[in-house]
Amino acid sequence: MADKFKFALALLLLAAGVAGFYLLGDQPMILRVLSVLAGVIAGSAMAWFTEPGQRFFVFGQESWVETKKVVWPTRKETVQTTGIIFAFVLIMAIVLWFADKSVEWLIFDVVLGWKKS
Repeated sequence: MADKFKFALALLLLAAGVAGFYLLGDQPMILRVLSVLAGVIAGSAMAWFTEPGQRFFVFGQESWVETKKVVWPTRKETVQTTGIIFAFVLIMAIVLWFADKSVEWLIFDVVLGWKKS
């Protein structure tokens, strides 16, 4: 029950930070943004002390470890893959344009007999 209360309080702190952004509408933007950041930080700090918050933190740590295991492509591989994708998109655009013009010609000129001027 205490975790639910703490989590509800964390959400209220977050909402207070967002509300502060709108209530301080006449103040400088930096003060308004600081209001939101204060709400996010206070809400996160409160959520940290809940059991789901601790599980979330452990999940974040494990996710960070997993990203270190990923073999990221080299710059050369990235450029080559991007080039292949651009070429494929260009070829597909030409094929679809040709198909569109063929169907247009078939429907308007052959079937309906409309002549374009």
